[in-house]
Amino acid sequence: MESVARHLHQLLEPAHMVAYTADEADEALMALGLRNTWDAYFAGRAAPLGQVPAEVVHAIFYNFAPGEVARHIPHIWDLTTPQAAITAREQGCAAAMRRILGDLADTPALARAADLATKAAYSAPTEGRILYAALRTLPAPEEPVARLWHAATLLREHRGDGHIAALVSEGIGGTEAHVLHALSEGTPAEKFGRVHHLPTAQLTAVVDGMRARGLIDASGWLSDAGRKTKERIEALTDALAAPAYDILEPSELDQLSTDLKPLATTLDAASPF
Repeated sequence: MESVARHLHQLLEPAHMVAYTADEADEALMALGLRNTWDAYFAGRAAPLGQVPAEVVHAIFYNFAPGEVARHIPHIWDLTTPQAAITAREQGCAAAMRRILGDLADTPALARAADLATKAAYSAPTEGRILYAALRTLPAPEEPVARLWHAATLLREHRGDGHIAALVSEGIGGTEAHVLHALSEGTPAEKFGRVHHLPTAQLTAVVDGMRARGLIDASGWLSDAGRKTKERIEALTDALAAPAYDILEPSELDQLSTDLKPLATTLDAASPF
């Protein structure tokens, strides 16, 4: 049976993902003087942390290859400020959601979902959740569409912080996490979007290391041990995400699910991924 945390993650993730799948967020951030979409990514996502060094962002974002973060941080903070990036990202994402959702953006169901998701989003424990804790210092927007996006993002980053803890507990490194996910989805590592650009020797070394640990078999796919490792990571991620929803009554959880379903369906349909 699917856990509450997994079920609601799947319904809230499409709202959060407009930050990466719609043009409005990148356009709003690029208008600040940033150079490219990866500048926009790091400025928008890392802004709640303030002007911390690249090494700190790399540790928190975890699955970027060595050197990728440093190509953008701290340079982006010579071009704009964290507060400006926070504002631009929120405005761009709200505009994208409003465009995609159309008439659904002004329904009582969306406003209700925004309020319930916000109630959950500000209730989760912050211990060990660095990015979530930074985001939670920001006030929730009043406007319902922006409020829903912000709550979905809080809950997503809370889950993401827990996911990193689960990966670390299994000894899975950042690039290894991408390989593990790709192979579990039936995609060869060298074809997977987040690592296909890495030098062949670098990616081969990661795969060879996982094979030596028994996570990948001779065929190049996950071994039984690799599949079980992936299952444990996902189960622990769900368990660590669950406390965010403890504050909601069973009737509120049902209402949130009901209200989110048509929104998630519409947002998913507009995603290029």
